[in-house]
Amino acid sequence: MRSNTHRQQGKRVLILGTGMFAITLANEILERPQCGMVIIGLVSEHAKSSVYTVKFPLLGEIKDLSRIILEHKPDRIIVTLDDHVLMEHCHRLVEEKYFRQLQVDDGEEFYESLTGKLAIDTLSHRSLMLSKDFQLPVSTQIMSRIYSLIFAGAGILVTAPLMLLIAILIKIDSPGPVLFVQSRIGLANKPFNLFKFRTMHPATGKTSEWVCDNANRITRVGRILRKFRLDELPQFFNVLLNDMNIVGPRPHPVSNYELYALVSRNTPESGTPIPYYYLRCLVRPGITGWAQIKYRYANNLAEEIEKLRFDLYYIKHYSLWLDARIMLETIKVVVLGHEQRY
Repeated sequence: MRSNTHRQQGKRVLILGTGMFAITLANEILERPQCGMVIIGLVSEHAKSSVYTVKFPLLGEIKDLSRIILEHKPDRIIVTLDDHVLMEHCHRLVEEKYFRQLQVDDGEEFYESLTGKLAIDTLSHRSLMLSKDFQLPVSTQIMSRIYSLIFAGAGILVTAPLMLLIAILIKIDSPGPVLFVQSRIGLANKPFNLFKFRTMHPATGKTSEWVCDNANRITRVGRILRKFRLDELPQFFNVLLNDMNIVGPRPHPVSNYELYALVSRNTPESGTPIPYYYLRCLVRPGITGWAQIKYRYANNLAEEIEKLRFDLYYIKHYSLWLDARIMLETIKVVVLGHEQRY
């Protein structure tokens, strides 16, 4: 009866591995019932492995894979095992894959396709050194720069009356400058001055960079500008000044650089920490980006790390097609607006 119920709910998924990444992947699947997948359980590397069995049953050890497959009849197997464990038992997996016609997926690749994020927890220096990813095609960078300049120039011409109106409304609504200028980290970690329409009352002392900590400072006009991302319009000039592209990771404040560089490292599961923040600066920052359309504002360091996963996914899969998709999603936000998270 249990087996029939699970089959009605969706494809039965078996995860090989019980580490933190296996649990993270299982939770991501659990949060997406629309994907039509049901986790029937996890398989441990060895007898001493531990797993949160309330959510995800521990069905046995990898050495018993044939029995587990025969008994639980999965439709799909996702592999999150360490390389040395996988090599030791790969013959069993190969047999099951081809004799039973099972779909077998690499955990990291499946995680990326499912979430649109990079599984930074599992990467290592070796995998990055030997990877053909993060080697951005020069032709794509040139084309991205060209259309950014064209789009920014056209954007300034088209939105000039709107920007003038916004400037007047800001001055009427609250005292202070029209523009907010802040030093940000750009391409190759070089700082530049970013321009935005001011959306907050001027600070009287030291302030936090987190949006939720400044919600009480947002002006009436500023709230509208943020909802439709109109406060970003002056960044068209940053594009013409060679500081930014239209699409790319959002530039972080220079004041937070050391903090981001410190925490933007992978977890110990894959071994030696890797300073991923430097990978983020391989491309020019953008007015809009993959993390912005997928996650929006970050209100703490944990959420910044989550956005980093999206940023690195963008850099790994860097292409004009991805840029075009981001632009279309951004247009939806500008037209429809979005709810802000404080």
